[in-house]
Amino acid sequence: MRDYAPLYRSTIGFDRLFDMLDNSVRPDWPPYDIEKLDDDRYRITMAVAGFGDDEIELTQQGAELLVVGQKKEPADNRQILHRGIAQRNFRQIFSLADHVKVTAARLENGLLAVELTREIPEAMKPRRIEIGNAASVRPDNAPERLTQAAKAA
Repeated sequence: MRDYAPLYRSTIGFDRLFDMLDNSVRPDWPPYDIEKLDDDRYRITMAVAGFGDDEIELTQQGAELLVVGQKKEPADNRQILHRGIAQRNFRQIFSLADHVKVTAARLENGLLAVELTREIPEAMKPRRIEIGNAASVRPDNAPERLTQAAKAA
């Protein structure tokens, strides 16, 4: 763990950045891949062999995706002589960019695939603004003035 105390004293408003740096040390299990499918679609694939879909929980809260695996104890009294398949519980937190949402998740052949899509609201998307000349540009209240002029005539 790194000590960011000197930076905390000299910066304002960067608390989230330092929290992300503190939490940047990730557990190495279960292994996972992050793919970029196109400009606005991503996929996280986690190797979770031995876990059923009822033993894995996905939760998105704000800009964080939490993946928790809780292995249930088997009902039978099997005696395992050698355990080579890791089936320990896990908890992974992924920090998501703004406007990224989980759109689907599926568990197939021991791989958990989580589909993510970035959905930028229309108000935040760039828009093209036409540039006109002085004759074609009217103030915002021009239709109102035209209506008043027609009534007066």
